[in-house]
Amino acid sequence: MNRLEAMELARESDHCLRPAEAFSLIGNEIRIAILEALWHTDEQPIDFTTLYERSDANDSATFNYHLGQLRGHFVRKTDEGYELRTAGESVVRAAVEGSFNAHPDLEPIETGDDCTQCGNPLVGTYSDEQLAIGCPACGRTHGQYSFPPGGLIGRDDEETLSAFDQRVRHLHSLARDGVCPECSGQMQTEIVRGGDCCLDADLRAEYTCRQCHHDLCSTIGIALLDQSPVVSFYRDHGIDLATTPYWRLNWCVSDDCTIVESTDPWRIDLSLTENGDTLTVTLDESLSIVATNRAGSTPSVADC
Repeated sequence: MNRLEAMELARESDHCLRPAEAFSLIGNEIRIAILEALWHTDEQPIDFTTLYERSDANDSATFNYHLGQLRGHFVRKTDEGYELRTAGESVVRAAVEGSFNAHPDLEPIETGDDCTQCGNPLVGTYSDEQLAIGCPACGRTHGQYSFPPGGLIGRDDEETLSAFDQRVRHLHSLARDGVCPECSGQMQTEIVRGGDCCLDADLRAEYTCRQCHHDLCSTIGIALLDQSPVVSFYRDHGIDLATTPYWRLNWCVSDDCTIVESTDPWRIDLSLTENGDTLTVTLDESLSIVATNRAGSTPSVADC
């Protein structure tokens, strides 16, 4: 039995709620308050009285009714009291992220960094849960990726940009490793040339989940941000890649430093240069490193 067949059997069982039924169970302020009270509790389970007090309900009978509606799918009752199930955690987490109920539009954020193409200031723009880094002067894009509204709460511009940088790294690291950032299903990697894209690169990696069909794309270079030969190369030049925003690195936002050696199978070279020292990294179709070569040289393209 494969995964899809197992999921179909689960949907048909007496223990699985239909999506409409599941959403109807949480369409009540008291029930949401119960889930939030449990989510904010450090140690679970908690007893009925404590949960009642933390939920700010008006009377115990009404509270008990709504708690009963949540039991089984969203809340688990044990001998010691009540605790959140995974479904309950997912509901509260979605609310905290702001994906259901918050749609902010922000003024452009000054990044303090320069465009890798023309040297003019880069700005960050936020709309429809997407944060994009770009250059208003020449139009070069430096990546546009999802960033839930909850990531804006309690952060100034500098902290928001730092969190966004770390999120981009995390999303693409998971995708490259074959794990969907949304549902943990299997991600398929495909190297693509041409076509419309939010990236300023003709060559890119596209990731698609076989289960939920979530997709995202990246330059080829982003796959190298956490690879030890690349990290070591930059460390030798006094640069910590873990704390360097990806948009400062030309090879992470363009394919200026990328050469396709073959397409069947894919073999792609990226030449990274610092102070006349060049590291050439060869990747295969899965964006795994298959070879490296380091030699002092003077690059023929813009500093990568």
